[in-house]
Amino acid sequence: MDQKGLPPIKLIPAFLISAVAAAILFVTANGGFWTTGRGNAPPLALTPGGPADVPGRIWIDTDAACGVGLRTDPDDCFAIVWLVSRGFDVVGISTSFGNAKGDVVAKTVKALGDAMERQGMAVPPVFIGHATPLGGGADPLSQGAAALQSALGDGPLTILALGPLANVAQAMQDRPDLLANVTRLIAVMGHQPGHIFHPTEAKGVGAAWGHGPIFRDLNLSVDVEAARAVLSLNVPLILIPYDAATGILISGADLELLAGQGPAMAHVSRAAQGWLGFWNDDVGLPGFYPFDWIAAAYLLHPDLFNCAKTRAKIAREWTFWLLPHQALLVGDDRSSGAVVTYCPQTATTLHDLLIAQP
Repeated sequence: MDQKGLPPIKLIPAFLISAVAAAILFVTANGGFWTTGRGNAPPLALTPGGPADVPGRIWIDTDAACGVGLRTDPDDCFAIVWLVSRGFDVVGISTSFGNAKGDVVAKTVKALGDAMERQGMAVPPVFIGHATPLGGGADPLSQGAAALQSALGDGPLTILALGPLANVAQAMQDRPDLLANVTRLIAVMGHQPGHIFHPTEAKGVGAAWGHGPIFRDLNLSVDVEAARAVLSLNVPLILIPYDAATGILISGADLELLAGQGPAMAHVSRAAQGWLGFWNDDVGLPGFYPFDWIAAAYLLHPDLFNCAKTRAKIAREWTFWLLPHQALLVGDDRSSGAVVTYCPQTATTLHDLLIAQP
């Protein structure tokens, strides 16, 4: 080996040698965890179905960035069109950040509204929300948060939060008198301890030793303090996590079918092509998991979800693939934390209901 190769072993720090050796031993001894990303968290006592009552008025908070980049998921846009096309009373939409910068999200939602208008759909009013994380209560009230407060003042409201919780947290913290009007808050975040979001999970082509890309709990990680604030408010909180979507794949054939359902779905299906390509080529699966779309489907089909009443708290977590980080951990009923409904399983029949003509 020439001088451009690996350095002589004597130049590698002892701690690094130990770390590499430990990693090799870990992978050898924990092949299941390496390939699936799932630790040994105790099972939850899941029961079929969520609340069966009709949700009534709905507010959507979104970080939609459908088609902005090849690795930008289209799930928020599918969720919005799907709900409106099925006659849900969506009284407003607030924009956030996360999948893209706040101004990009606002433009994305505007373009989606134009496509919905071409289809003759009732386009909900859109309000520009926070473009950055909350800063400890010093932020001025965003337009989106103010509009959400106004909607809560008009009566009971279900909030569907498809992105980070900055607008939601600010709206509710600023007006605690309105908390009683939160029928439910559905948020896309949370996991059991030790779970890494590894979508290949031994099912795709993988990359190294059967291991492919790793995702993060984006909605939580980009604004931990907003989530912490919401957990402290004691509102009915339903968590639809990463796991809820892993039994459902949206394929290229599904996108073709959806594109025939009118200008709005055609717009989103075109925007989803790059995302589908990423899942095909990098993840190694024949489709993608529709994370935020699954959360929207909970409003119409709670009976197709298996859920547990448990506790959730934000705590520091260390996992083999990631550095220590703040996580929204669920599953220990004896611990401190907010009482939540956690819904990690869905029936496979939900796939056909998602892509069906409304």
